[in-house]
Amino acid sequence: MNQSTDRARQMWIGREAIAEAMIPLIGRLYRDNNVVTSVFGRGLVNKSVIGLLKAHRFARHIADVELPLEETLPVLETLLRLNLGAASIDLARLAIAYRKDAEELSLEEFLRAELAGIVDQHGLDERTSTDVVLYGFGRIGRLLARILIEHAGGGQGLRLRAIVVRKGSENDIIKRASLLRRDSVHGPFEGTITVDERNNTILANGTLIQVIYSSDPSTVDYESYGIHNAVVVDNTGRWRDADGLSQHLKCPGVARVLLTAPGKGALKNIVHGINHATITDDDTIVTAASCTTNAIAPVLKAINDRFGIVDGHVETVHSFTNDQNLIDNFHSGDRRGRSAALNMVISETGAAKAVAKALPELVGKLTGNAIRVPTPDVSMAILNLNLETGTDKDEVNTYLRTMSLHSDLHKQIDYIDSPEVVSSDFLGSRRAGIVDGLATIANGTKVILYVWYDNEFGYSCQVIRVLEEMAGVLAPAFPSAMVDELEAVL
Repeated sequence: MNQSTDRARQMWIGREAIAEAMIPLIGRLYRDNNVVTSVFGRGLVNKSVIGLLKAHRFARHIADVELPLEETLPVLETLLRLNLGAASIDLARLAIAYRKDAEELSLEEFLRAELAGIVDQHGLDERTSTDVVLYGFGRIGRLLARILIEHAGGGQGLRLRAIVVRKGSENDIIKRASLLRRDSVHGPFEGTITVDERNNTILANGTLIQVIYSSDPSTVDYESYGIHNAVVVDNTGRWRDADGLSQHLKCPGVARVLLTAPGKGALKNIVHGINHATITDDDTIVTAASCTTNAIAPVLKAINDRFGIVDGHVETVHSFTNDQNLIDNFHSGDRRGRSAALNMVISETGAAKAVAKALPELVGKLTGNAIRVPTPDVSMAILNLNLETGTDKDEVNTYLRTMSLHSDLHKQIDYIDSPEVVSSDFLGSRRAGIVDGLATIANGTKVILYVWYDNEFGYSCQVIRVLEEMAGVLAPAFPSAMVDELEAVL
C-alpha cells in the first residue's frame, strides 16, 4: 500500500472513530434533555456512523468544504455539560459562528451565551404532551406513525396513542403491524415491533399504540383508553368538509382534527412554511392540503416574492396511487379504470387552484393538470411561469439554492444540480419539494422549473410540522439569529 493510499485510509478510520464517539452523545442529549441535533437541518438522532459522515459532508454545499467532525464533537461534549432544556440545535451553524466570532471566548463561554435561554434548564420543558390518534392506517397513516415514533424522544411533544381502523380480518392487528414493519417503497421499520392480540396494542420502539376498531368516527370513546384532548389525524380522505370531519369532535377525548388532504369550504388549507402562522386555538379542524400543493407552494412563493408571477401552468407527473386500478376495470373516475401499472394516465389536479388558499396573491394566476405514471412513489411538478421581472438560469438557480439553505423555507425547499439523479433518488426526502437546477429553463420573463417531491414521505413530514404547530409542541431552535448573517460568514 503506497503512502497516499495508507494516509487516506487512516484519515477515514479516524473520522469513523470520531463519529462513533458522537453517537452516544447525540443519543443522551435527545433522550435526557429533549435536544434534537442537526447539521444544516440534517437530523443526527439515530443516525449511523456513515449517516453522520454523510451529514458532515453535506456541509460542503453550504461552506464549500466538509464540516470537520473535530469541530462538532467538542460542541456535543460541551452541550452535555450545560444541562440544557428542550431545544433544536444546529451544530454546524454553531460551530461556524464560533469559528468566526468567538476567538476570545472558550467554546463553553460561547455556547453559554448562545444558548442562554436553555442552559441549566434540564428537566424543564414548557411543552405539554399532546395525544395523537391516527384515523386510518394506509400509506400516509403508516408513514405518520413512523415519524411520530421516531420523534417520541423523552415523551414530551406529540404522543401517538392510537390508530382507528375498520376490522378487515380475524388477524387484522397482525396484518396492520406487518404493514408498519415492512414497506415495499420505504423499506423496513427501524426498530422493533411487538403485537399484543389480547389487548389490541402494538408496541413500536417503546411507543404503545392502541388499535381501535370502528367504522363510525363519531362513536369512539377515546377517554376510555386514557386519551385526552387529542388531535385526530384523519388520513382516510373520506370526509373533507367541516360537517363530515366534525364527527370526530363528538367523541370524548378529542379536541382537534387534522385532515391529510385538501379541505372543502372555509376550512384552512395549511402548507407549513407558507401559512402555518394563521392557525389559531379556535381552529378545531385544519387541513394539510395535498402533496402537490405542499411541493409547489413554497417554490412559487419564493419566485413570486423575488420576481413576481404574472401567470403560469403546473403540470404534475405523479406516481400512481391506490385509487387507480392495477389492471383495466370499472372506475367511476375518467381514465382511472385503466391499468395504473401499464399506462400514463391523464388526470386532474386541484393543486394549482389550491395554492391560492395558502398564497392568496396567486388567485386566478395558475392552471394545472396531472399525468399519473407507473412508478409507486416520487413525483415531479413542472412549473411553467411568466414573470414580472426578467431573469436567467444562473440567477434563478442561485436564488432558489440560497432559499433552500438560508431562508424560513429551508425545511420545505431543497435544491440539487446533479446530472445523474432520477426519481428514486428522492425516496425518503423530508423536504416538500426539491428543485432540479440543471433542468431549469429561463429566458427573460419566461421560466420553467422542475420540482421533485416524495409525494408520500415528504408530504407526511409536512403534515407532522402542521401537527406540531397545532399542538404547540415546537421546541426553541438555536442558533436563533437568521441565516443572512451566516451567508456573510460563508
